[in-house]
Amino acid sequence: MIKISGLTFDYPGHRALHQVSLEVAAGSVTALVGSNGAGKTTLMRCIAGLETPLAGSINVAGMDVLEQPREVHRIMGYLSDFYGLYQALTVAQCFEYAAAAQGLPAPAIPQAIQTTAQQLGLTDRLQQTCDKLSRGLRQRVAIGQAIIHAPKILLLDEPASGLDPEARASLAGLFRQLQANGMTLLVSSHILAELDEYSTHMLALREGRVLEYRALIHDNSQHAPQKSLRVTLAQADARLSAQLATEPALQVTASNEHSADFNFSGDEHALAALLARLIASGLPVCGFSDQKENLQQSYLRSVATYENGQTNHLSKTGSAS
Repeated sequence: MIKISGLTFDYPGHRALHQVSLEVAAGSVTALVGSNGAGKTTLMRCIAGLETPLAGSINVAGMDVLEQPREVHRIMGYLSDFYGLYQALTVAQCFEYAAAAQGLPAPAIPQAIQTTAQQLGLTDRLQQTCDKLSRGLRQRVAIGQAIIHAPKILLLDEPASGLDPEARASLAGLFRQLQANGMTLLVSSHILAELDEYSTHMLALREGRVLEYRALIHDNSQHAPQKSLRVTLAQADARLSAQLATEPALQVTASNEHSADFNFSGDEHALAALLARLIASGLPVCGFSDQKENLQQSYLRSVATYENGQTNHLSKTGSAS
């Protein structure tokens, strides 16, 4: 759905994006994560055709963003982290203006307004002017303007900023529904626990470079090809590592005398048999649980891998000199 190749963007005296290349699959929800200044907003603005890169190409649904920006905008919604609303307009008028600006036929606009208001819990606010709304409600109106034309692609920069916990949970449900309807979402947020609720992929940026882009594994069920597990002992036992080493269906990723993390290939019956063998060996097993890596752990692992690589590179460079 989105294909980026060799994207480079410069601000005066600063390179914000360095040869960024990736492909975002249709129907995915990609969590765009990174520290402040990583290039997240710049990348989104380039995809939206609001910035002109120094080099590289961006294709959205087969269209070149630089060559066909208006056509791309027809199928794209974008919410900036610094959005603006017309204070004197009602919520309904804001939605009507956004729908008309996106080229929706006039007869379709009233229904689009009602559908969007219902999705965002704003039906009873349609006749209120924006200057009378709270920050959280204003944020919802801004999101509504971005989705009023039912775009195929939605770019959201800090969409949950200013929302209360209940509204954030509702927003996560909305994003899952939009994805189920075939929409592709790219969402930037510093609230990684929130992104973890609905994201299918993670795109991690660091200093304008792609640290990692990969699918997130949320399923640790019996249908998953491999499970991440942890076994915990009631007391230290030096035999734990040796016993696990005899099991061909698992790969230990971390261990000590108190516990071990491992990846296991097999169904629930094989898992039950493994637990039985560990107990029969005399190990004082007190815990046996799934270990699911969340989005924050994935991101921090990517950062650590990148920084270790940079350190090793500098060490080799120093040795060579």
